[in-house]
Amino acid sequence: MNQLSQSFNGQLLERESLAKYTSWRVGGEAERLYLPVDKQDLQLFLASLTDNEPVLLLGLGSNVLIRDGGLKGTVINTKGKVKQMYLLDEVRVYVECGVPCAHVARFCSEHRLSGAEFLAGIPGTMGGALKMNAGAFGADTWSLVESVEMISRGGTISSRGAHEFEVGYRAVNGVNNAFFLSAILRLSADIDLAGQDKIKRLLAQRAATQPTNLPTCGSVFKNPEHDFAARLIEASGLKSYVIGGAVVSEKHANFIVNTGTATALDIEQLIGYVKSEVSRQQGVELQTEVCIIGDKLA
Repeated sequence: MNQLSQSFNGQLLERESLAKYTSWRVGGEAERLYLPVDKQDLQLFLASLTDNEPVLLLGLGSNVLIRDGGLKGTVINTKGKVKQMYLLDEVRVYVECGVPCAHVARFCSEHRLSGAEFLAGIPGTMGGALKMNAGAFGADTWSLVESVEMISRGGTISSRGAHEFEVGYRAVNGVNNAFFLSAILRLSADIDLAGQDKIKRLLAQRAATQPTNLPTCGSVFKNPEHDFAARLIEASGLKSYVIGGAVVSEKHANFIVNTGTATALDIEQLIGYVKSEVSRQQGVELQTEVCIIGDKLA
């Protein structure tokens, strides 16, 4: 572990395995992994990098499959680092990219604000939720967004309104080679004080229907229009199908579980097999929700 120059307060790790930074618990090494202490430290660090340095911001690592050969360049882990969250006024909340979505749901509920309860069911940070318009229980992230702060590859911070982005199902266009740094969320007053009860109900529903206590990435595939990926996978007889240490969850067919010995290659091959079988049997081409990145082992 290396301490950087006096300009930075974070830690720089070299040849660091990324398996412990992803919810699937797989993945090769990053050439460099930087752990910033806060937003300002992140800004300074980004500004110090060369223009051609590959950079990835990683939160909880819950919507990503990092291949076994790892990643070139620098990975910046924001989980619990870029983590400021506070009320701006009676109905608006400022939240930075490294705050877990579940914490946002709880914070809003504790401050008698409604609309963010669904975030309790998203196993990621706000940065990832903003990037992919994460959703759960019929609601999605950008329905709450008033504006965002972006940070450029060179560390420049700018503010943008939600209207400046093209937002769809699990997709956000208009990011323009920058990273989501923070968001201002607009909520509603929880007049009936029902937020805590709603969160408990949603979490109970999630625990009953998803393998929440096992290493997964969350949903692997996007739901096709007017259908569900899980239904198509189950109809294809793929529940409990195994490749290596990876298995299609018996509890929810749109989840792939690392049984403890899986490699990223096992998971990627299982994803490919599920796609091909659903296409062959159901005539539907599933699209992955999870991002597959990095190098395969030689």
